[in-house]
Amino acid sequence: MYRKPMRKYCSFLILVPWLCSCMGYKELPVEYDYSYRGNFKKYRTFEIMRPTNATDSTMLTQVVEKSIISRMKFLGYRQVNHRPHLLISFKMFTDSLKFTGYNQPDIEEWMETQRENLTYDQQKYNLRTGTLLIQFYDRRQNRSIWQGYATTLYGSIDFNNNRHLKNAVISILDKYRFWADGFINGTPQPEEKGFQ
Repeated sequence: MYRKPMRKYCSFLILVPWLCSCMGYKELPVEYDYSYRGNFKKYRTFEIMRPTNATDSTMLTQVVEKSIISRMKFLGYRQVNHRPHLLISFKMFTDSLKFTGYNQPDIEEWMETQRENLTYDQQKYNLRTGTLLIQFYDRRQNRSIWQGYATTLYGSIDFNNNRHLKNAVISILDKYRFWADGFINGTPQPEEKGFQ
């Protein structure tokens, strides 16, 4: 007799925290560019490129790094320190920045044809203070294959606010929509020999 109302009450208790967490996330508009030579469906592993000088190992850097690692693991990538497929770097620019981006088809649209002979149509940006740049490098090709950036040109980023930083990372990496190779329906599949 009391089971049905209790189930509704329990469902409500689960739903409320989930809605609150969603409301805490505000997606920032971001831009991204990519290489026509990227093997986006063939990557399985990654590592973060850490700065060599100690001055960059701040709490803010750790917030960005942890957010990137969390997102990549969600997409099924394994973090390894030996011969990772992807090397990921990031940089926070607090000053203004002259930046070169590219006018390209959406990456999902390009993936349908994967034509490599397309030209890179450069766009110059004069970015104001507060830009977060995340770059993916293909270790084997020794080249950058994807970069995403959020800046005050598109929405305010407060580098002194952990929540703002996490939102910026999530907003950028939401544009990188490739599951790790062999990661099907949220389950890792047996590894095959291949990309080393």
